[in-house]
Amino acid sequence: MSSCKQDLHYEYTDAVYKNGDDLNWAKKNYDTSGWEKERDPKTAVFWSRVNVRITNRDPKDSISVGLGIHSFGSFDVYWDGVFVGKNGEFAKDKIHEVPGTEMSDFLLPDSLARSGLHTLALRTAQHFNTGELRGVDVKLQYYKALIQRPLVATSYMNLMAGAFLVAAFYYFLLYINSSRKELDVLIFGIICLLFFALLGVEHVKFYITIPYSHFYTRLEIVGWLTFAISLLVPFYFTIQFYFKKKFWLLGLQLLILIWIYIDNFRHYDWTAMLFSYTMWFFSLIIVVNALFRNVKGAWVVFVGLLMSAVASAFIVYDFFLFICYTLIVLSMLYLHTIRAKLLEKEHQSSLILSSRLKLELLKKNIQPHFIKNTLTSMIDWIEESPKDGIVFIQALAKEFDILNQIGEETLIPVAKEIALCKAHLKVMQFRKEINYVWEQSGIDELDLIPPAIIHTILENGITHSMPSIDKIITFKLSFEKQRGNKQYKLLTIARNRENRIEKKTGTGFQYIAARLTESYGDQWTFESQAVPEGWLTCIKIHAG
Repeated sequence: MSSCKQDLHYEYTDAVYKNGDDLNWAKKNYDTSGWEKERDPKTAVFWSRVNVRITNRDPKDSISVGLGIHSFGSFDVYWDGVFVGKNGEFAKDKIHEVPGTEMSDFLLPDSLARSGLHTLALRTAQHFNTGELRGVDVKLQYYKALIQRPLVATSYMNLMAGAFLVAAFYYFLLYINSSRKELDVLIFGIICLLFFALLGVEHVKFYITIPYSHFYTRLEIVGWLTFAISLLVPFYFTIQFYFKKKFWLLGLQLLILIWIYIDNFRHYDWTAMLFSYTMWFFSLIIVVNALFRNVKGAWVVFVGLLMSAVASAFIVYDFFLFICYTLIVLSMLYLHTIRAKLLEKEHQSSLILSSRLKLELLKKNIQPHFIKNTLTSMIDWIEESPKDGIVFIQALAKEFDILNQIGEETLIPVAKEIALCKAHLKVMQFRKEINYVWEQSGIDELDLIPPAIIHTILENGITHSMPSIDKIITFKLSFEKQRGNKQYKLLTIARNRENRIEKKTGTGFQYIAARLTESYGDQWTFESQAVPEGWLTCIKIHAG
């Protein structure tokens, strides 16, 4: 004897079945003593009967009563021998059957819904999924509540789904338009999109008619969405909490999820539940590991996981699943805000450092020692060759003018950078009376780079290089671009001073590093080393 309490108090017996078709079987007092407790899976046309007892309903109660039925097939519904509706179109052959839905609701006549014993009879055709032996589940409620409660539940789910859809689009756009291209941002966007899809597929049955012949298609989609979410959530946590052996752990989880699917094939709800439990367990392992390492944000996620576990003990699975996922996704969102705050702080520090080093660079070019030596050389050139002295002055003015133009820029055309380098070489040629030669190849003059980074490398080459016997130092700048990756090489052809080594602590390198970080995040590399021709410096900017 099954029982259920809603707005009405009632109980009902398990269904009994009989193969064939006879309208007399709909009668309330028909003798079913010879009927079977299970349906013959080889028969597509059959009847089922359920005895329903309504208890303690007030005789004066005039509110309409609704009947909810969960069962496979296309069937006509009889209540106490009276036809009250149909689900799909009953037919004795597969060609003419119109499949009904697994869940259907009917309005009962008030005279037939009083306290006492009643008979529900279903005249059923199940030409599709013939071997699927699903029983008959009965639900009685006041009709208004019967049709409103699913709408109320779905309204909350719609709000939740809309929030996750907006979040998914936001993080996708954030990933696409970001120069850093962080994997955790992409994964979080995918998780939000999958969760939106899971909510939609789970509740689509309230919006569209799904024939019983396609009932399991929806459950299969729910299972695969749950599978994907269960794998991606721990993956996200491994990135956020810097879990070292992430691929070993995720590989083990993947094998367990596949085993669960195979071992519980066609047990859809149970499989999805096991997927969720596996996700929770592996997420807990990662978070506990982060707690021991004192990773920021781990406590918030740990509390979220515990709350979801508590929710599972008191709430039915259909609602627990979404509450659990929502708590976990909110924890993930909190982690992302922490990460975003950290990245913003790093960016601000980079900007501050860049500004400070920019001032240092400008000071270096106008420091008293540089100005004194330059003016002294200028006086000598004016006295000895006024015409060359004027060229010297013009070159110095041009260098300062370009420095002033690019001082506040984040990126400038490489043509402007090359003009700065050439102006500086002309000034230094007058000062040191060394022939500085500039050569270039493969340059895309419209390509953008941070200002004064090649100029800084050039200055370093002038300072730490000795000319050849004929007093010549050659600088060769080359550019290559492959699959979005850019590479600048500056080769200084000269003799290196004996004490020249690659330093990554000086002001020049710090300036270059700050400028590159400001524009490209960590998507760059800087190499500088001695070569047989002299010294080679290479800047690689990786595609985001």
